[in-house]
Amino acid sequence: MRPSGRANDEMREVSIETGVNAHAEGSCLIRVGRTQVICTATLEEKAPSFLKGSGLGWVTAEYGMLPRATNTRMRREAKTSQGGRTQEIQRLIGRALRAGVDRVALGERQIVVDCDVIQADGGTRCASITGGWVALRLAVNRLMKAGLVTADPLVTPVSAVSCGIYAGQPVLDLDYPEDSEAGVDGNFILCGDRMVEVQMSAEGATFSRDEMGKLLDLAEAGCARLSEIQLEAAKNASV
Repeated sequence: MRPSGRANDEMREVSIETGVNAHAEGSCLIRVGRTQVICTATLEEKAPSFLKGSGLGWVTAEYGMLPRATNTRMRREAKTSQGGRTQEIQRLIGRALRAGVDRVALGERQIVVDCDVIQADGGTRCASITGGWVALRLAVNRLMKAGLVTADPLVTPVSAVSCGIYAGQPVLDLDYPEDSEAGVDGNFILCGDRMVEVQMSAEGATFSRDEMGKLLDLAEAGCARLSEIQLEAAKNASV
């Protein structure tokens, strides 16, 4: 039995509220159970210097957790003193979002996606990727509405979900009590029916090829549901 009482293939309740920041070109608040992340996308009309003259656009991300996002207060991180975990997660978010972008169609400009965790209960990187794509979608919608791009640079939604082996059973969408006790923990990032990245580790118990397959099946079903939620949120947003 899972601590939450959910079935093994049952996700936490997911909601995405758009337009939560009046200044950003795209924004949303994603809630996955008790995990909450504010995602904003900022358009910059020039690409990084390493892409100058290439005709290619760029999408990057920054990630952070507010001091009381967890059950004890953390020190606020400055950009110059970010921990290794923070750096690893924001690089992951950037890689994941770029996987769903046609950088030629985007043109020589940059979109920065900021993901700020205001409450954490497991799966913050997955929620950041899922919500980050919605913020990115809304920013791109502004570009298209203004006629600054001629073709849609976003090919398909990018979403992410955690899966693991808890109490000997493959389960979908781990919350913190499960994540902290799981024998195997994994994060699955999908772009439509294609895999972007899989992070898997044995957290006290090794896993078989068959178990890996079961976790992937759960992740595919979970990401398919998340994509539906992403598209619905973007569709209902005002630009």
